[in-house]
Amino acid sequence: MATALIDQPAAVRHEDRLDTDAIVAWLRVVLPDRPALHANPTQQQYRGGASNLTYLLSWPTAELVLRTAPPGTKARSAHDMGREVRVIIGLQGHYPVPVVVAHCTDPQIIGREFYLMERLEGLILRHDVPAELNLSAARARALCETWLDHLLRLHQIQPEVAGLDTLGKGRGYVARQVRGWSTRFRRARTPDVGSFETVMQWLHENQPADVATCLIHNDWRFDNLVLDPMEPTRVLGVLDWEMSTRGDPLMDLGGALAYWVQSDDPVPMQLMRRQPTHLPGMPSRDQLVARYLERSGLADRVTSFRFYEVFGLFRLAVIVQQIYYRWHHGQTTNPMFESFGMMANFLEQRCLERLGTAP
Repeated sequence: MATALIDQPAAVRHEDRLDTDAIVAWLRVVLPDRPALHANPTQQQYRGGASNLTYLLSWPTAELVLRTAPPGTKARSAHDMGREVRVIIGLQGHYPVPVVVAHCTDPQIIGREFYLMERLEGLILRHDVPAELNLSAARARALCETWLDHLLRLHQIQPEVAGLDTLGKGRGYVARQVRGWSTRFRRARTPDVGSFETVMQWLHENQPADVATCLIHNDWRFDNLVLDPMEPTRVLGVLDWEMSTRGDPLMDLGGALAYWVQSDDPVPMQLMRRQPTHLPGMPSRDQLVARYLERSGLADRVTSFRFYEVFGLFRLAVIVQQIYYRWHHGQTTNPMFESFGMMANFLEQRCLERLGTAP
């Protein structure tokens, strides 16, 4: 059963195919002592993500995962391969992360920056739990506690210990995020999507001061955790660090909970679900917030979580809209992105409901 649960790639979409000849020529230069990588590999693509592209390159005696940004207009902070490599290397020995093998900063090789890492073979939970896992309500709750405990563990790492004390700008994070994501939305807005102006104004006027400054992941979801198929509550590695920085931990939690679709959420939210957080035994968002605040020692400093909840939903809407912008302007033909404009509109209504101003 364990082998059947290991996350597997699929065929590469035509528009996303890599120039493996160019990659191998580069590998011969940067890794001359690894002749096993000097032949042309087969390429497959992981389909879970909607932002950066992730591939499995396979040789007869080796496998490497390649990460790169998609072609087309994009926000650098959402596709920062250099940041991702720096964080993974810094966290080695302090936190479960994969091993980086090589990093290419020359965009002439395949048209954009990329890096290669060792493959972590394990279970990745996406839309639904595999039937073979036979997840009871008690196990689902234990799995969720693992999800939250590893986020807490990350927030407790001292940045200087990992050599990441200069990552990002640190204090003033909340204000920069409100300003930055508002700017990103306005740049990526298309005519068929709402303005979000009421939401952005409310966030600007109600932003709290940072409660702390720590390492944050900024894309915390189940599908970024590689789990042990034999014991799914054990994390083998955490992926997708391109938006990691030093910032406010409650902003990290708010961003994560925007993806947390619970069983009593409305139908449009259920249609957006990307992880099995609706299952019996999975706690609600409110329960997760309470557990986090208690375990982090921040409970006495937070009177309401509404700002972080609304910001998380708004940030998710901007991410969705940036991807939809690429589809709307023909920079990608991936059919899964066609509905992202409707998703952005729904998320605006969701934010307005939280503010009590929905029409």
